[in-house]
Amino acid sequence: MDSASPADPHNMKRRGVLFVLSSPSGAGKSTIARMLLASEPELSLSVSATTRDIRKGEVDGRDYHFVSLERFREMVEERAFLEWAHVFDQRYGTPRAPVDALLAEGKDVLFDIDWQGAQQLHQIAGGDVVRVFILPPSMAELRRRLEGRATDVQEIIDRRMARADAEVSHWDGYDYVLVNDDVDACYAKVKTILAAERLKRSRQTGLIGFIRKLRTPAG
Repeated sequence: MDSASPADPHNMKRRGVLFVLSSPSGAGKSTIARMLLASEPELSLSVSATTRDIRKGEVDGRDYHFVSLERFREMVEERAFLEWAHVFDQRYGTPRAPVDALLAEGKDVLFDIDWQGAQQLHQIAGGDVVRVFILPPSMAELRRRLEGRATDVQEIIDRRMARADAEVSHWDGYDYVLVNDDVDACYAKVKTILAAERLKRSRQTGLIGFIRKLRTPAG
């Protein structure tokens, strides 16, 4: 997805990666996503649209696109989403147009979405999608992290824990499954996965041209 010459083996043209990170709330995917974005200039975050209220410190268009329920429904009717789902009485979806624009620029796209979104995205984009699921070391530790954030009342934490069990049951719908018992170690593994997926032969669209040139007799 870039303009590099097919004769350049170190910057060969390739298709972009649609890189999905999923986890139960509190297992660390958002933290790892931020670390990945800070270290990978060719990776851009897909900003989801949501019907939930904006929280303190969030910025519209950076953290989410905050829209009304009516507007969200209109976008569903317009097929403006690559994927969308209900989560805790709210709706979340990935706008299609910004992702298409990023891919046209030759960028990889990071998705911080749940298993429903990952499944829908894979159905649409198939081989360009790489799905990574992040597990907590234990459910007790997950609850400790959620309570430590002090952003939700106990009722919401209990609902998140119930949803976490359901989310973990879909672990086998992912290409990679990691346990986040150490955020730096888990981040290093995620970064290694991204690097390896970028190098897959199936994504190296400039490889055929390079090999043809390589095999052309000199002179």
